[in-house]
Amino acid sequence: MLSRLKRLLRALERDDVRSISRRYFISNGFDGALTSVGVAVGSYLSGVPDGLVVFKIGTGAAIGLGTSGVWSVWEIERAEKRAELKRIERAMLTDLDETQIERQKAGARQVNALMSGIGPVIGVVLPMLPFLLEGTLLGLRDATLVSIGVAVSILFVFGAYLADISEQNWIVAGARMGLAGIVVALLNLVLPG
Repeated sequence: MLSRLKRLLRALERDDVRSISRRYFISNGFDGALTSVGVAVGSYLSGVPDGLVVFKIGTGAAIGLGTSGVWSVWEIERAEKRAELKRIERAMLTDLDETQIERQKAGARQVNALMSGIGPVIGVVLPMLPFLLEGTLLGLRDATLVSIGVAVSILFVFGAYLADISEQNWIVAGARMGLAGIVVALLNLVLPG
């Protein structure tokens, strides 16, 4: 267990691994936050009477998106890393099984898959938390509005972070990402569903 953790931490030291993992995390976290807006607004409009039920629906979405993120990236990166290894082997005219290069690629794949799964779980679960306060501190409508606010805030943070690493205006980038959450909420209001 400790050696696996060390391998993951070593993989995170590499710029290429951090870059790809960051993309998976934010892309899938974006999907999770938008899904949470859809769950929140759709549940409210459908007359779901209980915040706990909405939270459970959101948790189901988080499990599905998180599993999808881990599984799909594991398989994608498995194929890509294997193809990279085969290209290197052909160029070097040698087998690279059980080498440092193979271990580095395996560590990168694990980090990428993990980050791909964590992103949507955070993107869904955090906005669903206000529904746990329904009936005690919040009514269902207020829990829905707070949930949308949390999702939009998560999207804003993603945009601001991306602006920071690319030296852009963080307010503009954050607002662009946050706007997606508002658009999804409005689409749920106007489209039949």
